[in-house]
Parts: sequence; C-alpha cells; structure tokens
Amino acid sequence: MTISHPSFGDLPQDRVIIFDTTLRDGEQSPGFSMNLNEKLRMAEALADLGVDVLEAGFPIASQGDFEAVQAIATLFHNQPDRAPVVAGLARSAPADILRAAEAVRPAHRKRIHTFISTSPLHMKHKLRMEPHAVLEAVTASVALARNHTDDVEWSAEDGSRSEIDFLCRCVEAAIAAGATTINIPDTVGYALPEDMARIFATLRARVPGAERVIFSAHNHNDLGLAVANTLASLGAGVRQIECTINGIGERAGNAALEEVAMALRTRANALPYHTHIKTENILRTSRLLATITGFDVQPNKAIVGRNAFAHESGIHQDGMLKHAQTYEIMTPESVGWAKTSLVLGKHSGRAAFRERLRALGYADIDDAQLNDAFRRFKDLADRKKTVFDEDITALVDDEIGRDHDRVKFIALDILAGSRRRARASIELDVDGVCRTATADGDGPVDATFNALRQAFSHTAELQLFSVGAVTEGTDAQARCTVRLEENGKLVDGQGADTDTIVAAARAYIHALNKLLVKRVRTEPASLSA
Repeated sequence: MTISHPSFGDLPQDRVIIFDTTLRDGEQSPGFSMNLNEKLRMAEALADLGVDVLEAGFPIASQGDFEAVQAIATLFHNQPDRAPVVAGLARSAPADILRAAEAVRPAHRKRIHTFISTSPLHMKHKLRMEPHAVLEAVTASVALARNHTDDVEWSAEDGSRSEIDFLCRCVEAAIAAGATTINIPDTVGYALPEDMARIFATLRARVPGAERVIFSAHNHNDLGLAVANTLASLGAGVRQIECTINGIGERAGNAALEEVAMALRTRANALPYHTHIKTENILRTSRLLATITGFDVQPNKAIVGRNAFAHESGIHQDGMLKHAQTYEIMTPESVGWAKTSLVLGKHSGRAAFRERLRALGYADIDDAQLNDAFRRFKDLADRKKTVFDEDITALVDDEIGRDHDRVKFIALDILAGSRRRARASIELDVDGVCRTATADGDGPVDATFNALRQAFSHTAELQLFSVGAVTEGTDAQARCTVRLEENGKLVDGQGADTDTIVAAARAYIHALNKLLVKRVRTEPASLSA
C-alpha cells in the first residue's frame, strides 16, 4: 500500500519522512540563535545528512528570518537530486502565509507549514477565539497556502491537549481545504506514548480523507518522552516525524533526530520503517551544530555524547574485548565515530591537511578559510605532541563562518600569578578598526573579560563560563563556553585553543558577535507549534 504526496510521489507504507526543524524550533531555544552564514552551513549539513524536509525558519518573525529562509530556498534551487523540501512556518494570519510563500518561492520543492491552537486552554487564553472561529481560520489559512504551493502542512498547536471531537473537525477542515500533511504536536511535552498513539489512531479512523494525507508527529521533551512518543506515533500510522539535531528546541527541546534514526535502524525487527538518513553523518552534523550554537551536548547523551561508546566498568571492558555486541547495540562507525583519530603532525603539508578536512566533512572549505585553518593547525602542531581529528575539528569550526563577525580576536597578553593581581591586554578588530584595552581582574579570565568590555563597550552580563578539554593530556586544547545575557536575550559562544585563557576570549567574542546579530531581531508572539 502507498500514499501519494505532491513532494514525494507514491510513498510505501514503511517509508518515514524526516522533517528537521533545527533551524526553526531549535533556533528558538534561549542562546541558540544563528546568523545567516551559520544557517546556510547547517542547511548544507542537513541536506548531506539526508533529511527530507528542512524547516528553514519563520519568515514573518523578522527580516533576518525571511532572508535566511529565502537564502536556504535558493541554496538548493539548482540541486534537485540533493534538495530537501524547504518549509517556512506561518500562523493562520494571511500576512504570515504570504510572507512564507514569498520566502520559499525559489525552492525546487517548497512547503508552507501553517498552524493554529486547538486546545480549550489555548483558544480561550492565548487566541481568545471561539471554536467556530478557529475552524474558519483553519479552512482559510490552508486554502490560502494552497494557492501558493501544492505542499501544505497544517498543525494543531497543543494538539495533545485538544478535545478529540474538535480536533477531528479541525483535521477534516484542513484536509478539505487542501492540506497534504497533518501534524499533531505535543507542544508542551505533556503526553504519554499511549496518548499520542490513541490520538493518531482515532484521527485516522474517524476523519474523512485521512487516507489521502501524511500524518506527522512533533513531540517536545518536557517529560523526557519526546522520542518515546514519536516511536509510539509511528505504530499508529504516522509517517513523518519532526525532530532536531541534538534534540534542541524550546524549553527541554524536541525529539532528537539522531535518537529516532538510530532506534529505527537498530530495532528494525520491532520498528519496520526506514528513512533516508545517512547515519554515518550524524556525529559530524551534531558537532557542527554544537560549534555554531556554542552549546555542547551532555557527555552521556545518546548516540552523540562523548561517553556514548565509552566503557569504563571492568565487566563491560572484558565483554567488549571478547565480543563488541556484548555491550554495544550499534557500532560507533555507524553514526560517524572513528576507530582512530590520530592523523597529522607539525610536518604535514597543506595538501594532506585539506584531504583530512574533506574526510572530516569540510569538503566545501574555500581557500581563505583553508589558509586560516592551516595556519592555526601549524601553530597547534608546534604546541601539541599529537594532533587528533577532534583538535582539527575544533580549530576549523572555530574559524569557519566567522567571516562576517563584527568583532574579531587578534591577540591577548596575560600577566598573572599567586602574588599579583591578574592583568590582560586584548587586541581586537572591530568593524575593520584595531582596538586595544588593558584591564585588571580577579584572575586571568576575569581580567580578560574586563579588557574585552573596555575594548568593545556593551551591557551584556556574563551568565555562564565553562571549560572542557577537546582531547586528553596536559597539552589538550581547551574548549570554553560563554553565555551572555542582554535584555532577556541569551547567547552562547565557544572558542578553542591550547591556551585556556585565549579559548575563553574567543568564546566571549563568539557570544558577543551572536548577541550583535540578535539585537536586530524582533519576534512576534506565539512562535510555537
């Protein structure tokens, strides 16, 4: 049995569409904003990963969001074999839908994703609309979207807390108006797996025309059940899952793409469905997102955490030595972990470095970026006895995508010790102009941040500073994370260097540049789905 869809043709019943919303729902997370260049890098990586639908943003949220969605739609315009469906989110208001239609117009395959709340709580207190008005808005919004594309997704915000009879009426109205995908989100992460399965089973049984559309699940992780709810929905007939890399998203996040994809691959006996995800690219994509957002995944995070395939227990190690499957249900290589990461040294040349970058997923690095990365690699190789893949990834990610930063690191000098107050002298490039400042502080990090505030005056407050090691050993690169807050807006930045204080300065500057981008962004109310 198959189902026909305007963007995918005839789909077999065991085919699951992966709808990635990292660039939309994920970017709404506090501190996770991305600039245009970073969004384009993520879009390329997601296409390489094999996602079917890429929700590129919320075009009416700001001019920046509109330009990002349009740029992503244009990015894949001439790559039909590689291009995902590019979706733009819109509320039910005509202005939202028209703005989304304009933004996704250049895409080879495009989708308008429109939504409205359907739960009694949301209708009464957020929308302040009666149910009959919501029903009318469903019909009008889907019909308008359908005038601009054959691929229209309709979502019932807070669908898991909606009354089932009214939800059935809304879904029926959306299908009648031309929706081709019906999404029922667990917007607040309230549902249990059996709740989501029951909702989808009821809709498919009761709603006329349900057999003509694809049902989609979008689950939030407030109770830690997003992936479980997603898998339960598949068993009830859902054939599109909405997810994000590393599970990022509002509040506790969304269903993690990597967890869903590997659950389907690993437990094919119980979950007989397949996706087009190239799982070997999962780790690379996860690390890219962590670098861009400045937010590392937790060490014990499934699939992509650094401890995901680590075994310390003597019993586990003994079993692994005898047979890997005693304690590993999937191979590290299946998600992109390398068996060995020792690669280059200080005598390696530019050609070998470029080739290693290609193997690590940086095939499209341009000459200027290569030169900057190679220079930092040679400096690193002079300071480190052994250079690992993780070191190269850290320094390259620290360089790529920073071309348009207003504030750039040039140099840092530190005087510190147990018998004197620390002093830092910083040199920055700010909009092409060299700025320097010297400041004292309670330790070298505090002095460095004080100097940064003098060199580039701002009102942002430091909310978090953390340090981790990229690899092992006393000569390991430090990876620092800095979180800044200004007027309720949070941003995270990351920096890497064998000198921890330099890494801290780079992280602060990264966060500062992201904050400068976020200053110009204004968002309308109700961006959830």
